[in-house]
Amino acid sequence: MKDVLDDNLLEEPAAQYSLFEPEFKPNLQEKFTFIDLFAGIGGFRIAMQNLGGKCIFSSEWDEQAQKTYEANFGDLPYGDITLEETKAFIPEKFDILCAGFPCQAFSIAGKRGGFEDTRGTLFFDVAEIIRRHQPKAFFLENVKGLKNHDKGRTLKTILNVLREDLGYFVPEPEIVNAKNFGVPQNRERIYIVGFHKSTGVNSFSYPEPLDKIVTFADIREEKTVPTKYYLSTQYIDTLRKHKERHESKGNGFGYEIIPDDGIANAIVVGGMGRERNLVIDHRITDFTPTTNIKGEVNREGIRKMTPREWARLQGFPDSYVIPVSDASAYKQFGNSVAVPAIQATGKKILEKLGNLYD
Repeated sequence: MKDVLDDNLLEEPAAQYSLFEPEFKPNLQEKFTFIDLFAGIGGFRIAMQNLGGKCIFSSEWDEQAQKTYEANFGDLPYGDITLEETKAFIPEKFDILCAGFPCQAFSIAGKRGGFEDTRGTLFFDVAEIIRRHQPKAFFLENVKGLKNHDKGRTLKTILNVLREDLGYFVPEPEIVNAKNFGVPQNRERIYIVGFHKSTGVNSFSYPEPLDKIVTFADIREEKTVPTKYYLSTQYIDTLRKHKERHESKGNGFGYEIIPDDGIANAIVVGGMGRERNLVIDHRITDFTPTTNIKGEVNREGIRKMTPREWARLQGFPDSYVIPVSDASAYKQFGNSVAVPAIQATGKKILEKLGNLYD
């Protein structure tokens, strides 16, 4: 790792330097090394560390996410990965590249959809790092919509770059649902994995769903939830009228109450992500409002899930520290990966790499 005090390098606080005692300490006897791009709050990192990996570089531009990441792992991610100054900190050698990169369209009108056609997008930066460092494998995660984004051209271009331009073995991507890996959330994401030709890997199978049914009751808060999470009577009335309007037009849009024996809808940022995951909890006894609300605290027991419940929906352990406001926490967990699904797939990658890590 280069000296972070080098005057020619980043001015921002650098990774691996922190005042925090990390909650999730790196493995001292690591089996493999990996880098964590678009790291968010470290969902990939937890999964890969659980498998024996050591993170030797992380990048995340959102300052609130950086704060959460540092509080849990003890190092502050580098910022904008599109900058050469940031890329300069990436160690020359690492085994696996992990990245949950955003979905962006490419300008490929009349072109073959090659490496240069992706320039200006965040995928280009991922591909460029793969090209420069030649990791043994990579593990990419994206929204399910990538499959049909821009009439399928976006995914086709990504696969073309990874297979033809970079020369990696890349099996067909898989839509993986978090609910099949031990968390009660219906969250579908597309996974793309690839192996360097030097590994000799030419086949890959994604993990099979677990024979395990988990419901909201398994992850709900053990104690009475603070009053601030309970909806006001006026807001519930607004939600009901909103849903009725959409139903009258034949739309299924609107709030939803998740039963204790049910599973949550995908937790997302915006788009009624919280309102589509309301629950009934009658344990409340003090109905005195603790925030500025219109109306009264409802007596039906209708509340939002808490940030800790959202953390559990993504498979984060209860030891995971949430040092930010509720608003930031909802955003961070909504943008994160489902740790158990990532870990199950990561295990399959390591099995394919086999004796490289025995």
